[in-house]
Amino acid sequence: MRIALVIRHVAFEDLGAFAAPIERAGYAVRYQEAGLNAPDPEDGRRADLLVVLGGPVGAYEDDLYPFLRGEREALRARLAAGAPTLGICVGAQLMAAALGARVAPGPGKEIGWAQVELTDRGRAGPLRHLDRVPVLHWHGDVLDLPPGAERLAATPLCPNQAFALGRHGLGFQFHPEADGQGFERWLIGHAVEIAATPGVSVPALRDDARRYGPGAAEVGRRCLGEWLGGLA
Repeated sequence: MRIALVIRHVAFEDLGAFAAPIERAGYAVRYQEAGLNAPDPEDGRRADLLVVLGGPVGAYEDDLYPFLRGEREALRARLAAGAPTLGICVGAQLMAAALGARVAPGPGKEIGWAQVELTDRGRAGPLRHLDRVPVLHWHGDVLDLPPGAERLAATPLCPNQAFALGRHGLGFQFHPEADGQGFERWLIGHAVEIAATPGVSVPALRDDARRYGPGAAEVGRRCLGEWLGGLA
């Protein structure tokens, strides 16, 4: 069986809705916890699929979190080899940084459920399933488009919400894997950030997760399943 190596930064940000299509595509999921046993470049080359999930750290905070260097090196080696790679939130930022693109604080935070605007390229591929569907956003940093990438989606605060690197690389700034299940863990884990962000509240986030989570999960599974099918 093929191996999907999944780098997780915090326990509550897991594969979510993406677990089912990855397993249906014939991958056995193996989590590695960032900062404890994150992969070296050789690990990144060996996996059949590498997924780097989100987390409340900046892709540029090497001085505080030295393990980020190892993640970028693994991604750089893997992307250079054209191997299947998926990044979500800080995972997408690390993919961009591994290819030399800038990642930095943005003009404001995006926290909550909202639609993304797909580009023509986005509408022509797997992301078309996400069109006009509110998805979860949870970030304050933005990324520049890495060399050779195609922009797939945007929002007013973040022009590069998703990008593709040929058929083998896909990065999401937002969270299409979030399905609303277990969302209380997000509210607990990000309690300090929620309290410090004007216009964001626990009750509103909870209500929106109930309202939008199931629909977002369904289109997220379709999107990823189609992308995985195209890898062959």
